[in-house]
Amino acid sequence: MSIITAEGLTKQFAHESRPAVDGVSFAVEPGELIVLLGPSGCGKTTLLKMINRLYEPTAGTLRIDGVDARSLPVTQLRRRIGYAIQQTGLFPHLRVAQNIAVVPQLLGWERPRIEARIDELLDLVGLPRDFRGRYPRQLSGGQQQRVGLARALAADPVIMLMDEPFGALDAITRTRLQDELLGIQRKLRKTILFVTHDIEEALRLADRIMVMNHGQIAQFDTPLAILTRPSDHFVAQLTGANDVLRRLSLLTVAAALGRAPLPTAAAGAAVDLPPLRPQDDLRVALTRLLGAGEASLPVIDDGREVGRLTLADLRAILPQTAAAVEEPAPTPRA
Repeated sequence: MSIITAEGLTKQFAHESRPAVDGVSFAVEPGELIVLLGPSGCGKTTLLKMINRLYEPTAGTLRIDGVDARSLPVTQLRRRIGYAIQQTGLFPHLRVAQNIAVVPQLLGWERPRIEARIDELLDLVGLPRDFRGRYPRQLSGGQQQRVGLARALAADPVIMLMDEPFGALDAITRTRLQDELLGIQRKLRKTILFVTHDIEEALRLADRIMVMNHGQIAQFDTPLAILTRPSDHFVAQLTGANDVLRRLSLLTVAAALGRAPLPTAAAGAAVDLPPLRPQDDLRVALTRLLGAGEASLPVIDDGREVGRLTLADLRAILPQTAAAVEEPAPTPRA
């Protein structure tokens, strides 16, 4: 059963000419990381806030685990849903440990359980335990965001809502926190709805992407499907669907080899070529192929060559991009 189901969900603000969210219907499965993507004013943050009833719907139905969200006391609903926002929302007068402990305390957890949970979460988000006694102002922006993520996870919610949580961070810190989130998701398998206007962030994080425009869902599909089969011109423009490299970044070397496993290299083959790993994405693979001036490169897993990836493989896995990927002339050898 879907964990979140919306049917005709609508939000009309007073004095606005059109709904902020206009009759959307969708279902989210347990453990999915869904990214809500779209330009400013498209309704993605309004939709997110309707899920924990920060905004009440004007019309339509929202069900959480099959239960109409409006039938639940709002405080009970919100305590079951983690919430992380761009500016962290940390209480400046509370120390890190106190910020993380807010919801467990409201739920009446015993002190030893709360203390153990604080340590567990600091470890999970990659912060030293001696940060417990610091105030938010004593932390960097990235560290504050990690504390905000820990606080959202504190009561072990099944659903997490994240509203552009990394939007105010520099590119390096943002990438690191994206990695942290993906690592946490692999361990915990939460159901996450993540708002962003950054297409690269959406493609990197999402199991599925909900593209929104004018309060409606323009397309709701996997990143690869959205790039290769955009539903309309708006989706194609927003996501850069004609970007070959962007498409290749969504697929791994293992996926390409999986289409037609290749034999290992013959004896005497060159051993000084830059190897690929099965988990490398195909954008990395293309870069290395072109840089090496070779038509194929070895794929190494646990120290063993498991196949060779060729430019022909890249053309085959994305046939519509064949004209954009040309084989380089081999580099002359001494």
